Amino acid sequence: MTEALIQIKNVTKHYTRGKQKVEVLHGITLDIPKGDFVALMGPSGSGKTTLLNLIGGLDQPTAGEILVDGKRIDRLGSGELSRWRASNVGFVFQFYNLLPVLTAERNVELPLLLTRMGGAERLKRAQVALEIVGLKDRARHKPRELSGGQEQRVAIARALVSDPTLLVCDEPTGDLDRTTADEILTLLQRLNREYGKTIVMVTHDPKAAEFANRTVHLDKGTLLAEADAAAH
Repeated sequence: MTEALIQIKNVTKHYTRGKQKVEVLHGITLDIPKGDFVALMGPSGSGKTTLLNLIGGLDQPTAGEILVDGKRIDRLGSGELSRWRASNVGFVFQFYNLLPVLTAERNVELPLLLTRMGGAERLKRAQVALEIVGLKDRARHKPRELSGGQEQRVAIARALVSDPTLLVCDEPTGDLDRTTADEILTLLQRLNREYGKTIVMVTHDPKAAEFANRTVHLDKGTLLAEADAAAH
């Protein structure tokens, strides 16, 4: 059996609004093996984005343990967590969050500005990442000169540029038409199969979930069941 990259043990998450406690996740336990591609599905408000944020180290659980590659990320302080995210996790969101004044190449390079890497090496890494997503010829184009699908490819290249073990994707095709969405999902599938990236993707779209190896269902903050996704 493949070693678990992510271990979530009895995780609870609640927020306080005024005097009211809102519990979003209730005792979630889940293992995600290294090299897996998991789709998180569930109705709006089910807690899937909250769970994704916990896995990516963007938020901390109220109780329980989260281990990624054997490291207890729930115990890290904010500075440590920022450094851990920078070198271990690539983020892909529904909206591409590209800087309009920068070229595709410079947008992809951005996460590396937080490292001590030299300019020539940063540029080389950005070019390799753009080549992987099929946009080598668009390196000098700005976001307004690209289609929505190309912008999302740039965002995926930016997520890849630091060579993270884990990609977390929040509705990565939510803003795209079906054909373009399928192209992006095929790219994610290739990153999983050919480059060994572990991918956790939140989606409301059953067709998108079919590209994953398996689907995990959440409802009202509780894990329901797992079903092996049909091979695509």
